[in-house]
Amino acid sequence: MYALVDCNNFYASCERVFNPSLNNKPVIILSNNDGCVIARSNEAKAIGIQMGVPAFKIKNIIKKHNVKFFSTNFALYGDMSQRVMNILSNLIPNIEIYSIDEAFLDMREFKHKDVESICCMIREKLLQYTGIPVSIGVGRTKTLAKAANHIAKKYKEHRGVFVLHSNCENSILDKIPIEKIWGVGKKLYNLLRLYGIKTAKQLRDVDLIWAKSKMTVVGEKMVKELRGESCHLVEYSSVDKKSICTSRTFGNMVDNLNDLSFSIAMYTTRCAEKLRLQKSYAHVAQVFIMTNPFRKNLEQHVKSKTIYFPVATNDTSEMIKLVLDALKNIYKSGYQYKKAGVVLSGIIKKGEVQENLFDKRNRFKNETVIKTIDKINR
Repeated sequence: MYALVDCNNFYASCERVFNPSLNNKPVIILSNNDGCVIARSNEAKAIGIQMGVPAFKIKNIIKKHNVKFFSTNFALYGDMSQRVMNILSNLIPNIEIYSIDEAFLDMREFKHKDVESICCMIREKLLQYTGIPVSIGVGRTKTLAKAANHIAKKYKEHRGVFVLHSNCENSILDKIPIEKIWGVGKKLYNLLRLYGIKTAKQLRDVDLIWAKSKMTVVGEKMVKELRGESCHLVEYSSVDKKSICTSRTFGNMVDNLNDLSFSIAMYTTRCAEKLRLQKSYAHVAQVFIMTNPFRKNLEQHVKSKTIYFPVATNDTSEMIKLVLDALKNIYKSGYQYKKAGVVLSGIIKKGEVQENLFDKRNRFKNETVIKTIDKINR
């Protein structure tokens, strides 16, 4: 099974995260120099504002319905997109970032009966951590997942998650217009309509030879995908990171070493997991702690320490021991800490690791244990 996670009205949702007074009000985002509408909230769609319409043509609608409008803020949208994708990749490592607001998830290792509850959990986590609402569609192929996402977004009774099981594909695909199918553009839409093909089900049922002759290999694959035959796998095309950081600002300030150690150990674990996901090793780690610089009435303490590993590693247990030893050296009692974190750098691939003649760790055995633990955790 594959899942498509799609952020609802993404640009408008980003604006609402930082301005909750915009909730339930019509919101539009305008292109550079406030030219055309490039994003709309559901409320803006309901009053008839079309995508791409020049702003000057809808001045009366904006005034009449008190539509809130914003110029594009791509720095904000890019940052929010990265937050969403980072959370998704932490929950489901097998991810393909398809666009700024869409990602495919490879769910094949999960049982069918568990997929819906997992997707509901993902949706709740994203809403809780970022404030961005998403719709999730699940199907046997990426094309079917895209179709399922259309249902999840359109019909509120599904609460943002719809799993397209094989036993209900006939009835669902018969409801989906051909223009909503992944890969059907204006030219292909006109061609299909010419032959009387108006729904996804009708396209699925065409002859494969006809599909290839009229729509080339791309169209043939589209038909196969609608039949449940995967032609497009999830592509893990992420660029390896040169440094990895996990840090948090505490909700309540921390004033003892035990609680701080617990947090730092967790951050180190997360960094090591990210490192292993890209099959890399780190030479250097840095741990830092800091008090709240905005609380002028409190004593301030900001400190960091750099750790150089004897051999480049991605071993969680080795990292935690050295990082916690460094934490003890920089920690001072009597302060209230607001933020802490761990940063890995000097990241290299396995073939570039320089071994140490005096290394006492059984790295082959440890690597086997780590792989087993990662598999269990997944």
